[in-house]
Amino acid sequence: MAERRLTRSYCDWFADEAILDCTIGGLLRKQAGRTPDDHALVEGLSDGTAGRRWTYAELLHDADRLARSMVSRYRKGERVAVWAPNIPEWVIIEYAAALAGLTLVTVNPAYQKRELDYILRQSGSAGLFLIEEFRGNRMGEIARGVAGGIPHLREVIDMRDEAAFFGGGDEAASTLPEIATSDPAQIQYTSGTTGFPKGVVLSHRNLANNARLFVESGELEGGATIGLTPLFHTMGCSMSVLGSMQVGATYVPLVGFDPDAALDLMESEKVVWTISVPTMAMAMIEAQRKRPRDLSALRVIGVGGAMVAPELVRAAREVLGAEIRVAYGQTESSPLITTCRPGDSDEDIAGTIGRPASGCEVGIFDPESGDVLPCDTVGEIRARSYATMIGYNDDPEATAAAIDGEGWLHTGDLGRMDDRGFVTITGRVREMIIRGGENLFPAEIENVLLEHPDVAECAVVGVPDERFGEGVAAFVRTVDDRPLDVEALRAHCRAQISAQKCPAHWERVREFPLTGSGKIRKFKLREQWEAEHRVAPPQEEDA
Repeated sequence: MAERRLTRSYCDWFADEAILDCTIGGLLRKQAGRTPDDHALVEGLSDGTAGRRWTYAELLHDADRLARSMVSRYRKGERVAVWAPNIPEWVIIEYAAALAGLTLVTVNPAYQKRELDYILRQSGSAGLFLIEEFRGNRMGEIARGVAGGIPHLREVIDMRDEAAFFGGGDEAASTLPEIATSDPAQIQYTSGTTGFPKGVVLSHRNLANNARLFVESGELEGGATIGLTPLFHTMGCSMSVLGSMQVGATYVPLVGFDPDAALDLMESEKVVWTISVPTMAMAMIEAQRKRPRDLSALRVIGVGGAMVAPELVRAAREVLGAEIRVAYGQTESSPLITTCRPGDSDEDIAGTIGRPASGCEVGIFDPESGDVLPCDTVGEIRARSYATMIGYNDDPEATAAAIDGEGWLHTGDLGRMDDRGFVTITGRVREMIIRGGENLFPAEIENVLLEHPDVAECAVVGVPDERFGEGVAAFVRTVDDRPLDVEALRAHCRAQISAQKCPAHWERVREFPLTGSGKIRKFKLREQWEAEHRVAPPQEEDA
């Protein structure tokens, strides 16, 4: 594959193994049969210690027990929402809903009343499983205030009340239904970087295969993996939970991300691999520098959700002893679309999002004509595979706009593909900056900024400009909270990209506004800039 040279921006990577017709519950049964006494689930507490433990046999027992209780209270195909942080009960209900033929609806535990109300109504959830409070968010109180106004929501259950969690139905009299691999398994909501999220309906076949092929292509063996990304997000409940189960690994969900607690658990549980976003990985590197732990078991940190700086790749290897493995995807694709693989160079890991994931076709298309573009030409990234969503919940128009008649998922991301099949993100279709009639791609500028040693994180957005229509604004978080040296950064950019691409506006930030999954909310940065600059100053650089 590495020697194959392309002329058009189209590449596929057929899976080494066939795409399985399997259900999530069926896979858990198989794994529990193979390794019943191996640890499947370990509770990661906020102080960095381990709590309760489940073997695979015990996890199946609890999931089956809850599934039978649920079958006596809900009809097959009904939706049940889970509103909680990374706790073991989240994993149990994920498998229980799958065994019971219910569709699990994932909800961000940081949501407030208006957001929770939207998700419950939009999904049509019949039940809500939650915990009473998390990080000051009085979730039980909020839920009870919302529940009375939603007719189809029949019950609200405290997941930490064992009697309520497992009770409420006649387990002994309940028979679990037959489930097809094409049946809906989950509704996961998009990150909402531009507004209200969409409900993405995913099947058992979508989720189970995508997670399996991710761990297999990355050569991620068993052992232990720590759950850093939130379980309501596709990287948590899909890739981490379902991926670890299919290689017989131990999944250690950390109740809320803290770099020191994460490192302590990684040491004590001998964690082999994990999935994170760049901000989490950088935080762990900084914490490890201050207080080293024994991370000799750690091999791989999968990173998604944002571009990766070369410094992150180097520091992860030197400080954590781990290789960074970049991946790209969308909830609509279960989520994996492209990934870096063992043996890929540091330049490819930091400069691209890898090649097509196993079983996936990826192409770069002209958004207007729909033609596949030549290599190294910027266009829309589209993907086609077994992992493409069933559709958006109750939104046929949005579904038709996202998936065309030939089965291609229109990602809305701009990028280019080289003649080896490696893809580079250049921005979002709607985030493209049009400066004086020229199309500029934020990710290209961000990649240049990330190469500067002072830059820990950055985001580039288009802002109003009286002269050019739009100007380029860079928001930068510096390494170790250093002062923002605008002249040095401007010189760095001018040495690598044309003048019109160089930011004219610079803002230093200590924290970025993030989605629950760690993506930067660029529209918030744009709103912030517009509020602070009522009249946009003219750009300094001429084209």
